[in-house]
Formats: sequence, C-alpha cells, structure tokens
Amino acid sequence: MSDFPESGRLAGIDYGTVRIGVAISDAGRTVASPYENYTRRNEESDAEYFSRLVAEEDVVGFVVGLPVHASGEESQKSRQAREFAAWLANVTRRPVRLYDERYTTREAENLLGEARMSKKRRKRRLDMLAAQLVLTAYLESGGRNGFPANLDD
Repeated sequence: MSDFPESGRLAGIDYGTVRIGVAISDAGRTVASPYENYTRRNEESDAEYFSRLVAEEDVVGFVVGLPVHASGEESQKSRQAREFAAWLANVTRRPVRLYDERYTTREAENLLGEARMSKKRRKRRLDMLAAQLVLTAYLESGGRNGFPANLDD
C-alpha cells in the first residue's frame, strides 16, 4: 500500500470530525475540482461513502490535508487526521498521502469572502474548496511533498 500510483484520479480530503471536504482531480492530474462536502455519520456509513467514491469516480489514491501549526508543529487535530488517513487507506484499499495543509482553510475563506455569496453558502463550500486547495498544491508539487499516511511518521 505504500506505492502511490503515478497516474489516475486522486481525491483530496479536508478532514473534519463533523464534515469532510472532498475534491477530485482529473485522470491526467492537471486540475483539481471541488466535489462535495460529506457529513460524517458513523464508521460504517463513512466506509460505505468512501468505498462508493472510489468505485464511482475511479479514485486511485487519496491526499489528506495534515493540519499543522504555523511553526510546523503538530497538534491533536494532526493526530486525528493521521488516524483518519490510516483508516481511509484500510477501508478503501487505496494508498493515502498526507500533505501539509497549512493556511488552506484561511485561503479558502479569503477566496469565498471575495465571492458574492451569502454567508451560509460560503460556509457550505468552505471544506470542499479547502480540499481542492490541498489537492492542487499536491499536484503542483509533483507529489514531492506528500508522505505516506502511517502513524509512525
């Protein structure tokens, strides 16, 4: 599971304990698009959702945003994202990479703040836009800055 495919569609994940933002790349990995926000229910429903996502969208791997402080230090939220990434790899049987998501939520908030949308509509788009920004950054780095999603990292 440590080998990450060099081609095929990737799903970007903005992890949250209540809501998860999802973005999807094209097969050529030139563009990432917001896909949807998934509201978590329970472990079984979550597993079904991500398994269905893999099947329906031909996802070959996942990039999960790793929240870290500006200093680069990790937090409890970082640990939760790592645990989620390991769970996701196990459930979907797809490789998962973690990617530093520092500032992506703030950037997403800034972008949505400039859009002419209601506050409610901006909030609904925030997580999937953050996922898109994480996936875009990963794609633009050529995958060089992602690292395997195991708890020993």
